[in-house]
Amino acid sequence: MSSKEKPTLGGQRIKTRKRNIAAPLDTASFSDAIVQIYLDNAGDLELVAKSIESSDLNFSRYGDTFFEVVFIGGRTQPGTIKPEEEGDRHPYSVLDCAAQREAILPYILYIQKTLRRRPFLIKNLENVMRKFLQSLEFFEENERKKLAIFTALAFSQKLSGLPPETVFQPLLKDNLVSKGIVLLFITEFFKEYLKDNTLDDLIALLKKGKMEDNLLEFFPSAKRTSEALSEHFTKEGLTSLVEYNEKKMFEVKLKDIKSTLKTMISEESEISEVTEAVKQQVKDAKFPDIEVVRMLWDVLMDAVQWSGKNQQQNSNSALRQVTSWAGLLNAFCTSGRLELELIYKVQTQCYEDAKLMKLFPEIIRTLYDQDVLAEDTILLWFRKGSNSKGR
Repeated sequence: MSSKEKPTLGGQRIKTRKRNIAAPLDTASFSDAIVQIYLDNAGDLELVAKSIESSDLNFSRYGDTFFEVVFIGGRTQPGTIKPEEEGDRHPYSVLDCAAQREAILPYILYIQKTLRRRPFLIKNLENVMRKFLQSLEFFEENERKKLAIFTALAFSQKLSGLPPETVFQPLLKDNLVSKGIVLLFITEFFKEYLKDNTLDDLIALLKKGKMEDNLLEFFPSAKRTSEALSEHFTKEGLTSLVEYNEKKMFEVKLKDIKSTLKTMISEESEISEVTEAVKQQVKDAKFPDIEVVRMLWDVLMDAVQWSGKNQQQNSNSALRQVTSWAGLLNAFCTSGRLELELIYKVQTQCYEDAKLMKLFPEIIRTLYDQDVLAEDTILLWFRKGSNSKGR
C-alpha cells in the first residue's frame, strides 16, 4: 500500500516580540512623560532623578527632548527654541528658577547624576546647549543670565565630558556679537566661573575652547580695542582678566618687534635704519623703555653665531656683536637708569649662560668704550646697584 503525502502550508511562522508598551514611541509622548515626572514630584530634583533612573523611557532616542524639558519645561518646536504649543509643560525648569547660583546649582548636580547613569546623554546636552547659545537673541535678558550662570557652573563643577568648544564657538555668530548679547553673556559667565576658580583655570578653559587669544572677538566690531576691553572688564570687577589681556598684548607686540629686529640684523641693515624702525614700533606699542633695553640685548645675543664648545670663538663673536651694534644700544640707553638696567641684564645673562660666564667684565668695558655706558653708572652699579646673581 502506498500512503499519499499530506499537503502542508509553506512559509515560516514568525513569533512577535513582546514590546514594553509603557515606553513612548514619539517625541510628544516622551516629553509629556518627563513633564509628568516633574509634576508628580513637585519639582523636587532628588525625587525626579530617582523616578527617571527607574523609568524605562527611551532616552537614547529622545535625549535632546529630555534636556529641552530640563531647560525650558517642555519640548521645543522643530528647529527653534520656541516652546511647542501642544503638549504638557512644568514650571520647574532651569529658566523658571531664580537667576542665582544657589537656585541653579541643584540642576547641575541633578544632570551630573543623570549622566552617571546614562553617559551617552552628554552628546544630547551638547546639542541642546549649542542650539540655545546660538539663539541667545530670542531669550529675555534674565534668561540669558541664567544660561550664563548654568554654563559657568557646568564647567566649575566639571560636568561630565562637556567640551568647552561647545560653549564658546557658537557664541561667535556675527549677529549675536554685533548686538552686544555675547559680551553680556560671557561677562556673566566669567564673573560666575571666577567665584570658584582661579584665573589660570579660566585661561585653561578658554584655551581648550580655542579662545584664550581671542577675547576681543566677544566684543562688537566698533568696540574691538584693548582700551574698550579694559574699560568694560574693569567696570565689571574683572581686573585680573584685564591684566591677563594686557600681558598677552604685550607678548604679541614684543614678538613683533623682536621679529622685525632679528630680520634687520640678519640682513645687516644700517644702524640708523634699524633704530628708526624699532623706535616707531616701540611708539606704536607704547612699550616701556626698560623693556626695550632688555629686548634689544636679548635679540642681539640671539643673533650671535655661536660655535659649540670653543670658548674663545664664542667670546670673540659676542664682543664683535656688542661692538657692531653699540650704536643701537646707545640710541635707547638715554639715561643712567636705562644704562643701569642694561648692566643688570648683561650680568644676569653672563651668570646664567655658560658661554658668557667669564665675559662680563669685557662686555662692560666694550660698552663703556663705545659710549653706551657712562663711568658714573658703572661706579653706581659697583657700589650699591648690582644684582645678586653673579655678584
